Amino acid sequence: MSSRIVVVGGGTAGARLAERLPVTLLGEEPHAPYNRVLLADVLAGRYGPEVTALPAPRDGGARHEVRVTGIDRAARVVHCADGAAFAYDRLVLATGSNPVLPPLRGLGGGRLPAGVHAFRTLDDCLALDALVAPGVRAVVIGGGLLGVSAARALAARGAEVVLAQQGEHLMERQLDAEASRLLRRHLEADLGVEVHTECRVRGLRCTDDTVEAVELADGFVLDADVVVLACGVRPRVGLALEAGLDVRRGIVVDDQLRTSDPFVHAVGDCAEHDGRLYGLAGAALEQADVLAEVLLHGTGAYRGTRALTRLSMDALELAAFGEATALPGDDTVRLADATSGAYRKVVVRGDRLVGGVLLGDLGAVGALARAWEGDEALPEAPLLHLLTHDGGS
Repeated sequence: MSSRIVVVGGGTAGARLAERLPVTLLGEEPHAPYNRVLLADVLAGRYGPEVTALPAPRDGGARHEVRVTGIDRAARVVHCADGAAFAYDRLVLATGSNPVLPPLRGLGGGRLPAGVHAFRTLDDCLALDALVAPGVRAVVIGGGLLGVSAARALAARGAEVVLAQQGEHLMERQLDAEASRLLRRHLEADLGVEVHTECRVRGLRCTDDTVEAVELADGFVLDADVVVLACGVRPRVGLALEAGLDVRRGIVVDDQLRTSDPFVHAVGDCAEHDGRLYGLAGAALEQADVLAEVLLHGTGAYRGTRALTRLSMDALELAAFGEATALPGDDTVRLADATSGAYRKVVVRGDRLVGGVLLGDLGAVGALARAWEGDEALPEAPLLHLLTHDGGS
């Protein structure tokens, strides 16, 4: 393949393309590509940072600490902050996403006070690692997947952790109310995390630009040596917007991951396909694999990703996929064991599996994953078989 492919972004999607194709990979971070999914385990002390390394790009085509500042679509050239320019035949935007910084008092000016960190990059992880020790008071703002992962990692290091979630339940995007209650019980009883839900954070108290407390809207104050902002992510679309590409919430792509410019593609967190943003490593990898086939052979089409979310927290294993809350007319099967804290639930619509949650006992997850990811008609069998250890197969 003789065409020049430039990839902007050294995250999961960009690194996967660089593993499969000869490309010029331009990464803004100082580190070689790494697996963000493992950062919570690094912070928890289970792994060293080196374990996060992704396979090296082909032909040594990766460049680090390179910030792309503009795209000249007419000349097919990308320009960088250091004055370098890279010509392309195909450009791939894998710019990922940025952490959402909530509009809190004490977070103005575009710079975070000392002790306050997002939890998105390896540098975030290393900075938190340097601050955390037994007895350190840590407040995690945000009770989604990222916030729960950060809270359990900090607790594993002996920190006194408070998790503040504005919504009614933890991990509302993945779990139903009962599963969220079981997750909360595990965090509180087994890990010692203090959980506050339906809790709005008003601001930070700082002295000499160093955080010392988190103020809640009801006037309650949480003392804090460390604050982790886990309030979601937002696609990085600035380059695409400045280049005049079609952008809605993310960079709009078709089934060949093409943007509104046929010579420019987008994959990963920054890409919006069929109205959906995924923000998942599994989707980023699948998109990169499809695009590799498109660029290599002119074949392949991306139809969306159907992936499970999995989280391992010491004594608790969790898996969730699809729609965990049933709609009118759906069939639901639930198995719960209050003693062990195990919980299994599937939602079926017509003859299709549309969602499910498993906590504590993941014996059926393999068969459920195959049924979900394959999007095939379920066999003629009692729904209870879906929750047996072999999934009824």
